[in-house]
Formats: sequence, structure tokens, C-alpha cells
Amino acid sequence: MQREVIQGKLGKRSSVSVPLGIKNDTTAIDSNPIMIDLYTFTTPNGRKVSIILEELSLPYQVHTIDITKGEQFAPEFVEINPNSKIPAIIDRETDITLFESGAILIYLAEQTGKFLPRKPQNRFQVLEWLMFQMAGVGPMAGQHTHFNRFASENIPYAIERYKKETLRLYSVLDGQLANQEFICGDYSIADIATFPWVASYEFQGLTLDGYPHLQSWVERVQQRPAVQRGMAVPS
Repeated sequence: MQREVIQGKLGKRSSVSVPLGIKNDTTAIDSNPIMIDLYTFTTPNGRKVSIILEELSLPYQVHTIDITKGEQFAPEFVEINPNSKIPAIIDRETDITLFESGAILIYLAEQTGKFLPRKPQNRFQVLEWLMFQMAGVGPMAGQHTHFNRFASENIPYAIERYKKETLRLYSVLDGQLANQEFICGDYSIADIATFPWVASYEFQGLTLDGYPHLQSWVERVQQRPAVQRGMAVPS
């Protein structure tokens, strides 16, 4: 199924009815109705969700929440996510609203029966590696990027601490990928969650030199057309 992606903007007016008072400036095509409203920005966490939506070929509408301008604190968005973080979704079909990227990945995988195995042993392996990303790779890489690129003062201890831990996590992933193409054997939400964080290693000031299996995995995943489309959202 060819998905329909429509770019919207918080606060714009349109004839499309969107829950919780958020409005946008575009409409869905009748033959391919929008199912998911995606509230996102150009961050690794946001791109996790656009990637899985592309992989699932689900029609969705993009609402860009510019976190550099504080739009995540707008009352309309706080109604969707009281923690004022992207990404978040509203599923128009089920009337379910979700925030936290890991929860969204699990939800979409559950709803479609894809990228999350049903067999308990395989299922919980995927979930443990998803949590590995949520609790480890994302926070550590995020802190390193902050102190290395954006902090108002240079704090060598913080930079080195988070760099060392991020590279240690790279080593763990490299070992996991030594004998298989994807983190849990088959492509799953564990790969979808981890890829945007590792793929941005150069922006973070890091290198994949010394992690050949992880580097090959990045190259393998980024060749997927759905990943390429998802990484370009929002445009």
C-alpha cells in the first residue's frame, strides 16, 4: 500500500478535524485516509516513528513541532504530551494518543503484527534490546552530543564520561551484530529504535572505526527505502 504523508503545522487552520484542538493546513486524500497524526521534529527519537510508519506503509500526517522555538510547550501540544517532548502520535482509528518513542514503536508493531515477534523468547529479546536503546544508547549519546556541541561551557569531564560510555555501548552492539544481520536476527523495532542514534555518530563527534559489525549494520539499515524516507521526516 502506498502511504500518504502530509506535512502539517501546529496552529494552522484547515477543514481536517484533528483531536485535542490541534489544527493543520492540509487535508487527507479521500481514497487513502490519514490514520496517524505524527508530532515530531528532526531528532533521532522523532525519526524512529517516521521510519516505522514508512516501513508499515501506514498513511500519516506530519505535524512539525519545532523544539528550537519552544513549540513543545504550546498548550495544544501539552494536551497530547504533558511532558512536552516529541514524538507523539494520535491514532484516529483507535482514538489512542501516545508519547514516548519506545511505547509508540511497540504499539504500532502490536497493531500491525510486524517487527515484534509473537514467540515469547524472541519477543522479549527484541524488547530487551529496545530498552537497551531507550535506557542506554539514546541517553548517553544525547548527553555526549549536548556537552560536545551545545553546552555553554567546555566541560572535559562530562564530554569524556559520555563519550566513553557511548563507545562502550557501541562495543556491546558490535558484539551482538557479529554473527547476524540485525540486532535480534530479524529486522525489528530494536533496529528501528537504535538506527537514528547510531547513524548520527558523526554529528555527535564520534566514529565507528573499530566497530566493523556495527558499521556494516548501519550501512545495511540505511539502504532500506523506508528508512531513507523516514529519516527525511519532517522535511
